[in-house]
Formats: sequence, structure tokens, C-alpha cells
Amino acid sequence: MQTLADKSVCVPIMKRREFIQSLVVSGAAVSLFPHLVFGQNSADAWKTEYPKILKRIKPPKFKKKDYLITKYGAVGDGKTLNTEAIKKAIAECNKKGGGRVVVPKGEWLTGAIHLKSNVNLHIQKDATLKFSTNAKDYMPLVFTRWEGMELMHISPLIYAYEQTNIAVTGEGTLDGQGKAGFWKWHGSPRFGGDPAVKAQRPDRDKLYDMMTRNVPVSERVFGETSWLRPQFIQPYKCKNVLIEGVKIIDSPMWEVHPVLCQNVTVRGLHIETHGPNNDGCNPESSKDVLIENCHFDTGDDCIAIKSGRNNDGRRVGVASENIIVRNCNFKDGHGGITVGSECSGGFRNLFAENNKLDSPDLWTALRIKNNASRGGKIENLYFRNITVGKVSRSAIEMDFNYEEGAKGEHTPIVRNFVVENLTAQDCNKAVDLQGLDKAPLFDIVFKNCDFGRVTGTNIVKNVKNLKLENVKMNGKIVDKL
Repeated sequence: MQTLADKSVCVPIMKRREFIQSLVVSGAAVSLFPHLVFGQNSADAWKTEYPKILKRIKPPKFKKKDYLITKYGAVGDGKTLNTEAIKKAIAECNKKGGGRVVVPKGEWLTGAIHLKSNVNLHIQKDATLKFSTNAKDYMPLVFTRWEGMELMHISPLIYAYEQTNIAVTGEGTLDGQGKAGFWKWHGSPRFGGDPAVKAQRPDRDKLYDMMTRNVPVSERVFGETSWLRPQFIQPYKCKNVLIEGVKIIDSPMWEVHPVLCQNVTVRGLHIETHGPNNDGCNPESSKDVLIENCHFDTGDDCIAIKSGRNNDGRRVGVASENIIVRNCNFKDGHGGITVGSECSGGFRNLFAENNKLDSPDLWTALRIKNNASRGGKIENLYFRNITVGKVSRSAIEMDFNYEEGAKGEHTPIVRNFVVENLTAQDCNKAVDLQGLDKAPLFDIVFKNCDFGRVTGTNIVKNVKNLKLENVKMNGKIVDKL
């Protein structure tokens, strides 16, 4: 039988608010969510479910054959546009059963790169793949997502659609040249934009309106004059994806953005880019994703797990699920490990362990952001062995008042959020937990956590079943936050 929680993305909020409130008042709130996938016993989840997810995630393998881009006419002078040469190398590699398309030492200018099945784009050490600042070099239009909304738009810098066994690997650098070009599209003078000149806001509002009115995606045509910045790496509806080893700088927008993908490995990346909305890795509506041994130093969320915005997220209806984040280092950013805010399709099953987060310019370490306009059900998030140095706001934040807040008809749900063995040296707040009046946060557990120096006042609003076990703050055991 389908429960109320199972219908969380489509049942009007007012009807469910009354029901939720009656259950909470009667002490029967636990019955609202009878079918937790793993439940609150994190020890069991780490022991049983975590290994199952890891076992399913297997990086693709490729034929041991190289296709050097210079053999197809590429010139590494940093000025010659090599889009066609790289396209030819990828086409031949794909046609002959796959292998590596190799970018050797040097500086190689290119437009959009479209990967094909069984192709590993390999950037060698001391090689820089430098992307054009001319929007015409990212035509023709492709089917893509922009901030969780579907549209026809210029291509992401590296893109693949419905391909199997693809990779971007190597020790070289991917340079999006955002500072020299695409960052200006944001419109902020901080990023070189001119408020008197057209920027992304009108086009963003236009796309948002189309999404709200459920305009068919085929009619949401934008393109090179629309000023919506492209993502850097976006595999779309792909299986068996590997992004490994490369350094990514100056991304136009989101950096690694798998959409509707399955079996994704993101490993050993060094992401260092501080432009607008420069999220590091955003798995969206994707399943079985491993993010490990990466360095994040970003201008927005380091990792942000997503599943579509508002009507598009509900219409597509594909959650992100089974995501592992381990052994990563987080520096600057808004959130370290984040879920939201475009999460209308829902999210379940995150395992994050042995991660280090430390920077005075990192807002918060563990973050959920949602509201009643997005909705979506977020459940089963497990964290252990998390080391937090300094963050400027909160060590842990769950905020249903993000942007539109309570304005909307789609109740956000968070349940079963478990944090074990977290240490935080210095933060303004240990926690900032804000459910809505009639849409509380459910089943939050902090176990063996030490919030060292907390200078501000914690916020805990509309939280049901908050459990503390051996939790310290400012050197003292506490029984409430």
C-alpha cells in the first residue's frame, strides 16, 4: 500500500500538513513513515547496504589502444581551435571498438567535446585542454538540464548523451576559461559582469516560467544568445562513467554533473574554481555513484546531490540514490556535502565517511537545503568519521526555509539522518536545523560528536525525534542542542 510519504512529491501540502500535525500531537508520528529502507540502525546499514552499493559501482574498462589527437590535425599552440580534430579522433576510436583519445603535453584550444561509447578522453600530464569563450563553439543545441530544469541549449563543455562506457582521465588540466568569458554572463560585477548589460537573470526567469507551465522541452529553445552558462562535464543518460585524476579550473558553472546516469565513479579530481555557481560535483537523478579521494575548493557547494527542480523534478520523477562520498578534502565552498536545493525527485541512501572539511570560507560542512516549492523526500543519510576544522556558519545545516521557504504546496521531507564520530574545531553554530511548522525534520541522530568551539547560538526548530548520544559542545557533554 502506498503511504503518504511515498506520495510526497504530488500530494498538496495543506492536506498532508493537517495529517502530519494530528499524528505528531497524538504521539504516533512514527507510523507516518513505516517503510524506511534501512531504518535508524546505522551500524546495520554500513554493514549490509554500503558493501552492496560499492560492489555495483565498477569503473569502465577500455581497449589498450590510443588515438593521439595530433594525428587528426590538432595543434597545441593554445590558439588553434581543435574541436574538429578531437571530434574525428573520438569518432574513429568509437568506430573501432574504443580506447583512449589522448591529449598530449601542450595547450589545446577546443569547443564542445561530445564523448561516445567506449571512449576515454585522456589528458596527459602537462597537457591543458582549454575551452573556447565563444558560445558559437558549443552549438548545435543539445538536450540538457540547467539548475534542475530541462531545455534545449548550447552544449556543456564535455558532454555525452545515452552513451555507455565513457571516461575523462589523466593528470592534465581542464580549463573552462570562465573568468575570461562565461562568468560575465552571470551579470555580477564581482565576476566581470555589467549590470547594465543583459545577463542570465531574464533567461533564467524565462526557463523557470516554461518549467512552471509545463511547456514541452522541445519548445524550450535557448542557445548561444541566451546567456545561461553551460556546465563543464555533463554525461546525460549514460551508464558506466569514470571521471578521474584531472585538475579542473575556471568552470563556467557546475563542474561534474552526471544526469540520469548509472554506475558513476568520480575519483582523484582536483577542483579549484571560484566563479558563480561553481559547484564541484552534482550527481542529479543518478544511481550508484562513488565520489572518492577528491579535492574541492569551489565558489559554491563542493558536492550537491540533486534530482530536478519543481515541476520538472516531479514530472521526470527519478531520484538520486545510492551515493558514496569518502576520503575527500573540502576547502572553500557554500556547503561541503550537500543535498538540494533542486531535489524534487527525491534522494535516498547516502554514505559519507573519512572526509575532511576545513576553511574559514566554507559555510557549512553537512548541508540540506529545501523548501515547499521543491518538495521531495530525502532519507537515509549516514555520516561517520567526519573531521571538520573551521567553518564560518554551521557544522550541520538542514534548512526548509531556503529561498521560497514555506511558500508552496509540496512538503519537503527529511528523515533518518545519522552522524557518528564527527569532530568540529571551530564554528558559529554546531547545528542549524529548521523544519517547517507543519513539515518537521524527522529522526535525526548525533552519536559520538564533538563540536569543539561554538561561538554562536544553535537553531533547532520543528524537529521530531532528535537523539543525542555522547555529544559534546564547547568541551561539555550536552543533552540538547
